[in-house]
Amino acid sequence: MTDANHDLAFIPLGGTGEIGMNLNVYRCNGAYLAVDCGLGFGGNDNPEVDVMVPDPAWLVERRKKLVGMVITHAHEDHIGAVAHLWRSLGCPIWGTPFVISVLRRKLGEVGLGHDVELNTVQPGGSFSIAPFECQFLHVSHSIPEAQALVLRTPYGTVVHTGDWKMDPRPMVGPPTDEAGFAKVGEEGVLAMICDSTNVFEEKPAGSEADVREGLAKVIAACKGRVAVTCFATNVARVESIALAAQAAGRKVALFGRSLRNAVTSARECGYLSQVHDFISEEEAQYLADRELLLICTGSQGEERSAMAKIAADNHPNVTLGEGDTVIFSARMIPGNERAVQRMQDELTRAGCEVITPDDAPGGVKVHCSGHPSKAELQRLYALVKPKYAVPTHGEWRHLSEHAGVAEDAGADAILVEDGDVLRLAPGRADVAGSAPVGRLAVDGPRLLPLEGGVLGARKRMLYNGVVVASLAVDRAGKVLGQPQVSAPGLYEADGEETAQLSGELARLVRDLPDSLRGEDDALREAVRAALRKAVGRRLKKRPNVEVHLLRV
Repeated sequence: MTDANHDLAFIPLGGTGEIGMNLNVYRCNGAYLAVDCGLGFGGNDNPEVDVMVPDPAWLVERRKKLVGMVITHAHEDHIGAVAHLWRSLGCPIWGTPFVISVLRRKLGEVGLGHDVELNTVQPGGSFSIAPFECQFLHVSHSIPEAQALVLRTPYGTVVHTGDWKMDPRPMVGPPTDEAGFAKVGEEGVLAMICDSTNVFEEKPAGSEADVREGLAKVIAACKGRVAVTCFATNVARVESIALAAQAAGRKVALFGRSLRNAVTSARECGYLSQVHDFISEEEAQYLADRELLLICTGSQGEERSAMAKIAADNHPNVTLGEGDTVIFSARMIPGNERAVQRMQDELTRAGCEVITPDDAPGGVKVHCSGHPSKAELQRLYALVKPKYAVPTHGEWRHLSEHAGVAEDAGADAILVEDGDVLRLAPGRADVAGSAPVGRLAVDGPRLLPLEGGVLGARKRMLYNGVVVASLAVDRAGKVLGQPQVSAPGLYEADGEETAQLSGELARLVRDLPDSLRGEDDALREAVRAALRKAVGRRLKKRPNVEVHLLRV
């Protein structure tokens, strides 16, 4: 029988079984290593929340044994929660130059710029975080310097792929290091924890080089203003768009803070050397339509993004309309369909031609996935030959399909959910326990439990509304003046319904027994119950009711 001080285990705290919020933990002989720390978005399921992060409580309890955190790449779902959670974890962090550049900015924005130990590792480099011996391997993805992580331990070697694909011409950075994976495979791999996102695609999605050619053709044919929206950190895509604009005689303006930050980090790390300086949003106003191209954030319909503001015609510096073209150089992430389609409809209504990856003219590519198809997964398993396969980063149906690919390749596939403690060694790998997991909502400077009282009340208010009553009573509980009732989101402020509620409230208090009218808490509760019942009778809703009582 083994225990936590004498084993090797994998514990996903976020990102397995659900896209986003990746927080993975490895345990070796009682020491813990975190890999990635990402955020997710509320979406249709949680409209009361903009941004969510994994609840780190279980890991915080083991903070003294947390030896470090490794970030595989700088996408928000792998790096975005670090600035929110680091104060609780307090560990040193390792990453490539681009990761560290992006992270330094994020930490600086929350006042942690000088507090965190940031360790820079060159792509493909090796480093030690005892008891883990670590090595990066180059992988292609839709961001510079994406790395797979090889962990060598006394119990065997684990390959953590992060996000990856096999792109022979990725345009920025080298292709996936197939020779490196093969070498690790020859040494013997105990387990591979591997990306499942694109497993239902049978064939590779294509190369970033194909997208560069496609964007150049589409942009060259445009007449009016052109706007392209893509993920801010897809530096290869930003470079392709900018080069296509330059070839078409257009200047390029960046719209969106995250895009400007990503470009700054890219230039710091030596990327975008072929691209001319970008112009400001203000300068863009004075260029002729035929001379301007915009690169915008908002490919997923984010409410406050640059593209969302442009589509709603409330951006302070730019408008798009008849004769202009908007290119969506990104696929919709599941859950974002409604927001993206609404934005595309607004742009079409304004007179823009909207081009998506599904309807680009001539069948050219304006986007390709950054994740491995089934054929690419098969290729990687042939190289690495792991004993165990642990599908991750996807919904359950993705994990199940991936498990079939792994089994066909000779690996023993193990499906885990967030919170499972998968003991990999010694002995046969098996789920040997569980860790509590959850999600926290980022609410300004606060982190709130997603199922907690504050957000629970906010969600109820979103669907059922809120009623606020204010009344003054004397010492005996007699109402002084007229009670005031407001019900924003339920009734108009000056409507007759609120006046009727005020009258009902006055009559209610007058008819209450003296014992209730003389006690503040009892009076408040009686008023609250009566108002909830009155609104329920009229609207079939159960609103949150707040009562402000003044006794004079």
